[in-house]
Amino acid sequence: MVLPVTSANNVKVYTVSGGLGSRSIPDWLVRKKKKALKKDFDYRTRVELLQDFEFPEASNTIKCTRDGNFAVATGTYKPQMRVYEFAEVSMKFERHTDAETINFELLSDDWTKSALLQNDRSVELHSQGGIHYRTRVPKFGRCLAYHFPSCDLMVGAAGNEVYRLNLEQGRFLNSIETDASLGVNCTKINPAHQLFGFGSANGTVELWDPRSKARVGLLDQLPLPRSLTQQEPVEVTALSFRQDGLNMAVGTSTGHTLLYDLRTSVPYMVKDHQYGFPIKTIHFHDSVAAAGHGGGDTSKVVVADKKIVKIWDRNSGKHFTSIEPETDINDVCMVGEQSGLLFTAQEGIQMGAYYIPALGSAPRWASFLENLTEEMEENPNRDVYDEYKFVTRKELATLGLEHLMGTNVLKAYMHGFFVDLRLYEKAKLIANPFEYDDYKQRKVREKLEKDRASRIRAKDKLPAVNKQLAQQLRQDTKNTKKKEAADALMQDDRFKDLFADPEFQVDTESKEYALLHPRSATTFGHGNRDQSDDDDDDADDQAMDVDQEDDDEEDLLAGSSLDEASSDEEPAAPAPAPPRSRPSSQMKKKPAMQSDRRFRSQENKSFGSRLKSSKNAKANEGHRVSRTAMGGMEMSFKAKRSKKRH
Repeated sequence: MVLPVTSANNVKVYTVSGGLGSRSIPDWLVRKKKKALKKDFDYRTRVELLQDFEFPEASNTIKCTRDGNFAVATGTYKPQMRVYEFAEVSMKFERHTDAETINFELLSDDWTKSALLQNDRSVELHSQGGIHYRTRVPKFGRCLAYHFPSCDLMVGAAGNEVYRLNLEQGRFLNSIETDASLGVNCTKINPAHQLFGFGSANGTVELWDPRSKARVGLLDQLPLPRSLTQQEPVEVTALSFRQDGLNMAVGTSTGHTLLYDLRTSVPYMVKDHQYGFPIKTIHFHDSVAAAGHGGGDTSKVVVADKKIVKIWDRNSGKHFTSIEPETDINDVCMVGEQSGLLFTAQEGIQMGAYYIPALGSAPRWASFLENLTEEMEENPNRDVYDEYKFVTRKELATLGLEHLMGTNVLKAYMHGFFVDLRLYEKAKLIANPFEYDDYKQRKVREKLEKDRASRIRAKDKLPAVNKQLAQQLRQDTKNTKKKEAADALMQDDRFKDLFADPEFQVDTESKEYALLHPRSATTFGHGNRDQSDDDDDDADDQAMDVDQEDDDEEDLLAGSSLDEASSDEEPAAPAPAPPRSRPSSQMKKKPAMQSDRRFRSQENKSFGSRLKSSKNAKANEGHRVSRTAMGGMEMSFKAKRSKKRH
């Protein structure tokens, strides 16, 4: 999951939805080509800030409620209105209408009450349950505005009149007659002192007082280049008031934006949009986050035509950043007064959602955007070599692809080549078909070693100095109390240096130690000699066992040869070799060790081996093998008599 990002004027703009990573696909195509969509990069990397933030064909207008919890949008086809709940990050419901909605106004702080101006000269009033009332105006409507203090719903139409529908009395009041013979394109109400502003197709702006219902101001000559005014009449297509009540922005059909102070009739700034398309919407945006990009005053102006959304400084006119969607723009809505998130209604299935951290923080319901934008940021343009694998000449020889050198399949680069990833995988599989089995065995071994390392082992650690003394103190390991006492003794401040400082190492080979501990030194020496003698005896016995097995085989062969010769003479038995002189202690220990060894060797053998050895012992009865004092071996046997044939 990635967020496409653009950096116009070094200001990052994250496309949360409606861009390259959020391309909508019809449901029937998803069901038909579900497997093929797995390879679609745009579909796999899509991001949805609001679920179902789209319309079947296009969206016309979008607005956020005053409480900041919902967004209401209208679109086509079929003509419908959709409400999105920010707390659930999804669509709350959709409601279909009889005609396409041109503009709408929210009559309450939430979505429950609304007025829809449609393209068939009708005005629909909707409540929470659905459509409440439907009426018609004499001419086709172009804009809509609601005056809260008087409950007047004002409709600008194709004529010079602005129709007033009083929702408290439920009837039309006297219309406001303007000098706009070509019609009223936009209607706005100043949020500070409720001044009415009407932008006409004649290129004029009229300001009316809501108390006296009289005109108090007129802007009939807009300071635009003559080359533009002579070709065709200039129309006022957008109008907006700032929250301070003194600043007004006027958008023209030539793509110019004029900023006025209501106390003067001359604009203090004229900004060209550079595209020549009529201005769609104008918004004043005040944000703390934009202070580092625009000087002391943080006020910005967000202006949009059908191709691009431009954001620039209100005082200096310096360009801040811009947003250019793939489809034409119909409407722009700022989410919150100081938020960096904005929505766009576009001539496409998806509605746009763009987040600009430098413009303002994310709204509370989308606070996760502040943490995820950097992590999810990725350049939508993939690298050319994403589908290739780099291999060296040695690896190429291992894979058996040397014959492809010089062809278009291999692209030489530095000390190796770029090869198609699919070809590399196939060649690697052919060169080593058992690679998966090796990988599986390696993983099994690693898992076993990991489990083995996690086992709990009771380790009896000895100090680095005087290990023998510490071992004597802890020799009775079964007695836990004695072991704990020995550990406490070694940790005692009075004696711990004896087991930590190498200067206190006891030299058991010194003469002083032998004089002071004659018994322990003798015992230590005898113990070592006895242990070495026992090891020698074990080695000799093992060698004798091996020799015994070899001699048994030789006896069998000799016995068979004697049977064939049918010899009656018995050879003289050689004199027995004198036994080796061994210490009395060893003579006492030897029988027990031999019997124990024979028992262990018999225990380890299988049943077939033991049966075979018993038969050999019975066949070799009377035979004896012994060793001489010089290390030789003597053998005596009793020849078998052959049976006489009758």
